[in-house]
Amino acid sequence: MSQVAFGRPDKTSSVAAHQIGDIYRDSYGRTFVYCKAGAANLGRGKLTVASTTVANHNDMSWAVAPTAGDTVVRVTLGATALTADQYKDGWLVVQDGTGEGRLYPVEGNLAADSAGTGIIYLKEAIDTTGVLAEANVDLVANKFAGTVISAADQADCPTGVPLVAVTTLYYYWSQTGGPCAVWADETLTPVGGTVTIGTSVPGSVEELDLVAEPLVGEVMLAGVDTEYPIINLQIFV
Repeated sequence: MSQVAFGRPDKTSSVAAHQIGDIYRDSYGRTFVYCKAGAANLGRGKLTVASTTVANHNDMSWAVAPTAGDTVVRVTLGATALTADQYKDGWLVVQDGTGEGRLYPVEGNLAADSAGTGIIYLKEAIDTTGVLAEANVDLVANKFAGTVISAADQADCPTGVPLVAVTTLYYYWSQTGGPCAVWADETLTPVGGTVTIGTSVPGSVEELDLVAEPLVGEVMLAGVDTEYPIINLQIFV
């Protein structure tokens, strides 16, 4: 991610003006990350999260054992097809076995059938020759590509709050840090209290009361259910 010249946070576009994940910080202490909406429209002031990880694209084995220096790798997919560039700007991680402990940024990928061979293009070369039998290779999309309104289950990774309505598959700036009006699904007090993903209404926030809940931010101006108090966002980017 990189600090970039800013586009207006109240504008969206069908064409990318920046790289997904680019960051801008303004003079008001707000932080924005460049995102792409997923398969549904987004509402302003509503919390968004990363798209759900594809289970059949995790715990894969190599279709061809990679050699150190390779920037193209092949994995054996589970029972879910792979669409072209589904993991562009995302990640390939080797969790265990030969080459374990390494995360590679993805340049792009070819489409592939369910249970077929996925061809993945990497931005960084494989640094350790792999073993064909390994079954601990995962693909994870960039969390800022395909963002969706948060579900009411606290089981997702927060990605920010759009300041305007965003059309499906459009690009936009999502606020991740600093003062922001965010939809509340309960009374939020006191000032300074922390908030997390709401469990009653998608796209909302509520009081954080368990260590395992993801931090979204802290209350700057108290508010009540269905209103938009000021939250000092503290979402990890």
